[in-house]
Amino acid sequence: MNYILVINAGSSSIKYQLFDMDNEDVKAKGLVERIGIAGSKLTHTTAGKEKFVVEKEMSDHGAAMTEVIAALTDAEHGAVKSMDEIQAVGHRVLHGGEKFSAPTLVDDRVLDGIREYIELGPLHNPANIKGIETCMQLMPGKPNVAVFDTAFHQTMPEYAYLYGIPYSVYKEHKIRKYGFHGTSHHYISARIAQIEGREDLKIITCHLGNGSSIAAVKNGKCIDTTMGLTPLEGLLMGTRSGDIDPAAIPYLMKKLNMSADETVNFLNKKCGVLGVSELSSDFRDLEKAAEEGNEKAITARTMFCYRIKKYIGAFAAALGGVDVIAFAGGVGENDGGVREECIRGLDFLGAKMDPSTNNIRGKEMLISTPDSKVKIYIIPTNEELMIARETKALC
Repeated sequence: MNYILVINAGSSSIKYQLFDMDNEDVKAKGLVERIGIAGSKLTHTTAGKEKFVVEKEMSDHGAAMTEVIAALTDAEHGAVKSMDEIQAVGHRVLHGGEKFSAPTLVDDRVLDGIREYIELGPLHNPANIKGIETCMQLMPGKPNVAVFDTAFHQTMPEYAYLYGIPYSVYKEHKIRKYGFHGTSHHYISARIAQIEGREDLKIITCHLGNGSSIAAVKNGKCIDTTMGLTPLEGLLMGTRSGDIDPAAIPYLMKKLNMSADETVNFLNKKCGVLGVSELSSDFRDLEKAAEEGNEKAITARTMFCYRIKKYIGAFAAALGGVDVIAFAGGVGENDGGVREECIRGLDFLGAKMDPSTNNIRGKEMLISTPDSKVKIYIIPTNEELMIARETKALC
């Protein structure tokens, strides 16, 4: 069997998928919620079988992974007879800093390297480490591969990733643009190259969801992206402010009587379209409210699309032109209104959208007109499959 298990460990959750890499089919998938919190639950589905739910206390990631393994090997609901059938485990890891520019087989040295970047990924890296350590303990000898959200963006040139601060401060503290959603941007750009049958493309990939980012990809390599040192920079998002004047931060601290940590939390969790609309971070709610005439919802959606359009123009300049614009992520794949607004006014780039195909939701589709100089695609992203492919390549 050529099975790869993909793990995405959060602070109180574990998402997982089991792939048969002979045909890249998903054999099983599931979600563990509320780890270490009352009401822990595992929801598991094996292809061709009924959903399987386990509700019991799971005090830590070790207990949760024990239940995941039990579900995968369950005689009635499972997908494999034993974990021996699984070739390797691939892990999503948020921040690899400058140390990790490619997927990496995990050993103690690699784990120490991931720990170095906890300060830059305080919510995610500790959970990612727990997921890896738990799999190493419960499946001894099984290869574990770390696939970093930041790795795809490590091809950015220095002039694109540096901030305008003293170079010595960058070198000592590693303060620079890293970018995120790299696994998604890699998948989208690779899929477009596959569809188009060529690598020499200038692609703008738009991963749009509650967290959103855009990347400029030239000949398969990232040359710029919107997120920065952390996922807070760039586009307006569900609850993140995106770009903001740095001087506004101490001003906010003073006016709202917040500490530095409270202000960062505020900008990450209470701003974005949620803050502007004062209604919701869910774009479906905003779409409905906008249709009903809610002015704040209309403003939030307009701001979201405007900033995307602005970055598309900037990245077209950075690339020296653009061959393909691709939309992915929960909003990018499903919200035709957002896609239409993001492309409107880009005629000067030669980008023309076909309204008859833009109404598609969640399906891979060319949505530009036949005479459009720039091809526009919906590409449903598949980060888990990309992690499985990267893991297989190393094992």
